[in-house]
Amino acid sequence: MISEAFDKIMGLQKIPNPIIAVVSEVLAERYTHSQLVVLFMEKGAPGDSPIGNKVDKCSSWLKRCNDELDVDAFAVLGGLLENLMEVDPSENSIFAQDLEKARTRIISVLAKYGTSYETGGRIFHTGNALPTKSLHDLIKNKDVPGITAEISRTLKSVETDPPTALTAACAALEALCKTFIESEGIEMPSDNSIKGLWKIIVNRMGFNPASHADDDIKRILSGINSIVDGIGALRTHAGSAHGHGTRNYKVEPRHARLAVNAAHTIIMFVMETWDKLKKGSEVKTSSLD
Repeated sequence: MISEAFDKIMGLQKIPNPIIAVVSEVLAERYTHSQLVVLFMEKGAPGDSPIGNKVDKCSSWLKRCNDELDVDAFAVLGGLLENLMEVDPSENSIFAQDLEKARTRIISVLAKYGTSYETGGRIFHTGNALPTKSLHDLIKNKDVPGITAEISRTLKSVETDPPTALTAACAALEALCKTFIESEGIEMPSDNSIKGLWKIIVNRMGFNPASHADDDIKRILSGINSIVDGIGALRTHAGSAHGHGTRNYKVEPRHARLAVNAAHTIIMFVMETWDKLKKGSEVKTSSLD
């Protein structure tokens, strides 16, 4: 059970080989060797250009993206496809020939593996709730519309796969915490669970209810901390990323929807507080001050 759930989550982080094969062929038809090198490097593909013909070059580079733990392979893929999927063929002769046929091939193979291309070079997994575009990048760039789009995408899968939507809600909070910790140069805690990560947020952003005199603010902060703890606990007991014990949890769409919406609200709240910190203001409680 644990290994199956793990594979389900990790499978979303690696581009399936059939997608790699089709994308490699399509790109090879439209770019020279030197153009491919520039394109892959611009979109964050790691290492030097692989050897071989153009198809082999693209295929090897995409597979390398899968193998590198610190590379968001789907983010690279989306970037590689952006011009192809969105350019007006009348403005670029490279893509004019058989453009619709190429786009259809891409859309078809992505759909076969439960993914889709979205405007802006984003690849989404349509079969369950985990977004393939890295929330880490969106949060780091303070891309609020992008984050909201990710959460909205997750909500569309709540009805069909509540456990995975629940896992995505917790994963979003973890991405938020890790991005803040890394960006602020804070040592990553030994406890990488949401509980350990959130503790850093509480201490650095003034979310400890005990440090405030106002009873109303105390209640709000206590509620936020309880919600984060609850999402983490429910994810452990009923989410798709963990094996479950003897206690039977039946997470319903309404539970997952509550968790996803709560996670979104907390992410926005933390980002506003983070901006206040960046501006040099003393954060006593929250943006409610």
